Amino acid sequence: MSQQSFDFVIVGGGSAGAVIAARLSEDRSCRVALLEAGQRPPDLELIPVQCAAMQKDPATDWMYTADPGRAGLGLNGRRIPVPRGKMLGGSSGINYMAYVRGHPGDFDAWADGGATGWSYAEVLPYFRKSERLAPCESVAIDPDAHGTSGPLGVCVRSPVLRGAREFVAAAEAAGIPQGDYNGRDRGGPAGAVSLMQTSTAAGKRSSTYRAFLEGAVEQRPNLTILTGAHATRVLLSESLRATGVEYRTADGATHVASAAKEVVLCAGAVGSPHLLLLSGIGPRAELAAAGVRCLLDAPHVGKHLQDHLQVPLFFPAAASGVPMNDVTRALEDECAMDAWRTTGNGLMASSLYDAAAWFSTGLGDPHSHDAQIGFIPSGYSFELWHTLLNVDTAQYFGDAARHLAADARSILVLANPVLPHSEGEIVLESADPDVHPAIRMNYYGEPHDLKVVVAVLRRALDIMAHWPKGSSLGPWLVPPALAAKHGYQEGTAPSDALLEDLALHFSITVYHLSCTCRIGDVVDPQLRVLGMEALRVADASVMPRVVSGNTNAASIMIGERAAELIAAAHGVALTEVVGR
Repeated sequence: MSQQSFDFVIVGGGSAGAVIAARLSEDRSCRVALLEAGQRPPDLELIPVQCAAMQKDPATDWMYTADPGRAGLGLNGRRIPVPRGKMLGGSSGINYMAYVRGHPGDFDAWADGGATGWSYAEVLPYFRKSERLAPCESVAIDPDAHGTSGPLGVCVRSPVLRGAREFVAAAEAAGIPQGDYNGRDRGGPAGAVSLMQTSTAAGKRSSTYRAFLEGAVEQRPNLTILTGAHATRVLLSESLRATGVEYRTADGATHVASAAKEVVLCAGAVGSPHLLLLSGIGPRAELAAAGVRCLLDAPHVGKHLQDHLQVPLFFPAAASGVPMNDVTRALEDECAMDAWRTTGNGLMASSLYDAAAWFSTGLGDPHSHDAQIGFIPSGYSFELWHTLLNVDTAQYFGDAARHLAADARSILVLANPVLPHSEGEIVLESADPDVHPAIRMNYYGEPHDLKVVVAVLRRALDIMAHWPKGSSLGPWLVPPALAAKHGYQEGTAPSDALLEDLALHFSITVYHLSCTCRIGDVVDPQLRVLGMEALRVADASVMPRVVSGNTNAASIMIGERAAELIAAAHGVALTEVVGR
């Protein structure tokens, strides 16, 4: 067994871990190790429209699946795929690149609940620190809330597609004003609608690997990046101090990276609690059942799992929809690809998740917006629906071959409640690190969430009723069996029972797992694991409650803040410090 010694050992080179490694290694006297189970991302990762191509690829995806709880009635085998990035950049390398911070009230609620130092005023400088916003005349921007000199590219796709402009116009006509959803005031209950700000630069993905590590940073002599290094447990002394991390390489060999100062877990909302559990930190009875000796009875590890769901609404759109043929042709056209490489323009420049709206349903959670509606100017492909999303396409579409033909023109509107009350869990299945933990989502476990999704679906349909005239928008495609069951007639208002049934059948994850090592229960506001020494967690798992929007921007912010907390504790000299 080989062993290397460092000051800090960071596990997981993803959305937060890459940030922390880059920031701490700014001090050349500080020896930093970054352990990543995957490799550097493939060139494919740079092409935004190809983001789904890295899902269900074991080289870039952890290949998790989950029990969806009450949902999943229309999924193959009632299993929901849970893609998680397995490469430098982590899930920031396979996501749909929506740069969404959350409502200011989300962070103020964290602070009010005991997460001292995490209010909106206190986290805003960290969002600004990482961001390099490119100006765009197509969206409203609150300049004081944004950064323009950070490493993370943020911009709006070019060119803006017709369907995205029509969605914004329809939402505005339905009473949602245009605004900067990443500004200091995302608005009152009326909310805001906008073209999507994306984590891209010049039309190329700006993952945390590309933004924070690639190039000069990864060449620093005091930063050791170990790829293909699957962490198997945190090494703990008898006094419950983290002394290092044990990991395996592809050849099956076991190695140790020892940490003189701290171990920092940044393996995500599945990986971080899994590693704590494998190390003997977690609920005593569950550890015993899996054959792991309990070193610290920590009953909240892996609990309080939250995720966002979305219910896709499908509309034929002869004028606004982008057929998959167009995407395929663009990717195969060397002239188009050269233009994208040079200018960042073209169909390749976006995941096609191009616009969204946020608002309050009025059903609770007045501190924030509990609803998000996303827009995609394409119906996508059979492969994405049937394989990547695991939807029973015969149930959803009836004639899937016709609706998902390569030349079909359609659009998707995604009804997305963003402040769920339901909580799931991550549970250890085996003491073998290669065995995935059980992921139990418990979607709609709380009746409140089903009421909210019905309200969001109705608002989404109302937006579509305000679609600009003359755009050749077709009728909402209701899954045939559900339409028959509930007596739905085209053009009429659906019943609550139909909308509930639609949600229970065809809700799909938005890939926003969080809260499994949350502040107050597993870690303190400084992100130190309670009951342990020299061990922190810094990723989406520490969120006390999931933010009301896509989670990647907040995960990067957590990495920025964690780097400063660690630096302050150990006298590490950072290039820039923005915290008070």
